Amino acid sequence: MSTMDPTATETRPPLAGRAAGKTQAALLVAGSCMPVLGAVLLAPVLPTLNQVFADTAGVAILVPLVLTVPALFVALFSPLAGYVADRVGRKQLLIVAMLAYALFGTAPLWLDSLGAIALSRVGVGIAEAAIMTCCTTLITDYYAGQQRNKYLGLQTMVSALAATAFFALGGVLGSISWRTPFWLYAVSAVLVVPMIFKLWEPAKSQAHVATTAKQPVPWRQIGAPAAVTLFGGIVFYALIVHLPYVITGLGVTDTGLIGGAAAVASLATAAGAISFRYLAKLGTRKLLVGAFGLAAVGLCVVSAAGSVPLAILGAVVASAGTGVLLPTLLTWAVNGLEFSQRGRGTGIWTATLFIGQFLTPIVLGATAAALGNLALALGALGGACALALLAVLVRGPRLVSATH
Repeated sequence: MSTMDPTATETRPPLAGRAAGKTQAALLVAGSCMPVLGAVLLAPVLPTLNQVFADTAGVAILVPLVLTVPALFVALFSPLAGYVADRVGRKQLLIVAMLAYALFGTAPLWLDSLGAIALSRVGVGIAEAAIMTCCTTLITDYYAGQQRNKYLGLQTMVSALAATAFFALGGVLGSISWRTPFWLYAVSAVLVVPMIFKLWEPAKSQAHVATTAKQPVPWRQIGAPAAVTLFGGIVFYALIVHLPYVITGLGVTDTGLIGGAAAVASLATAAGAISFRYLAKLGTRKLLVGAFGLAAVGLCVVSAAGSVPLAILGAVVASAGTGVLLPTLLTWAVNGLEFSQRGRGTGIWTATLFIGQFLTPIVLGATAAALGNLALALGALGGACALALLAVLVRGPRLVSATH
């Protein structure tokens, strides 16, 4: 792990005389919710899809892929999206990706083959890779210091709240028809209109953009944050994916209570994320120690919980930690990057986060099989967070404020 904290340096991009404000932040944060929409909206209709396509060969594999394949392709294509963002421009790629998202996202409204629907989700994932990379890169382009910390924290907070809202909305719309939730993907086509008029390309100089490809990716700087983010992604998504199973394992069958527990954990994630704005001055090392510490304690409490209230308490503690963790890792990764490298750096970071998301059920499933149950697997992940905390203390980024 690097001994340097890249948040100590700041490189303001050329903004062509413009000053970004709340409108630009709102559009970019809203755009960042598109991958969240893709991840959770369809979860409630998966059982219906199993019934509708029961006669399709491989239905047991294809239906879960409809939900998870976008995350895999976000992971695979984010570095390429970052390269295009640096080479061609952030705004151009974002506009194209938002339109592609609407096209591929709504395609299942007219598709009758499960295989074709799964294939359309590949397109959704590629579009999401570009959207997430461009929105995050533009936030780091438009804002610096405390403003940047504020909006990166807000990005995580809104995404956490959106996940809860989209899950509930998917259930309501799915009760009408299994196709109905897919209409929501058209929101990107609406959102792209103000993006066209209110966003701009930070790099005005075409000569500057043309030399971007010659700039190497600073692997020595981005490598350590990316590696920690891969593990952090697993920690972040562990309870998002598995808390309902924990609550069910404690004897709860009421779906309202299960959903309520997930909502409380999401609110804790949001609270942790919004607090990042105020905690950033503590520096990357202290924030990572605090985030991994909360995650370790919370996951161990969930693991040992013999009652629902105790499990929810543990989930709240862990989720507050992961809410701080995500914006901390992102600022560590991108704040010190040169403008011409920032798209690729953000793309690499996004890829590692979504690889972590994709691996979460695989890693915890394998660990649960090895140890005997899910609770012990979550406890083992809590122990891994404690080890990560020690690693940060020994070899973490130098203690420098992230507000410069």
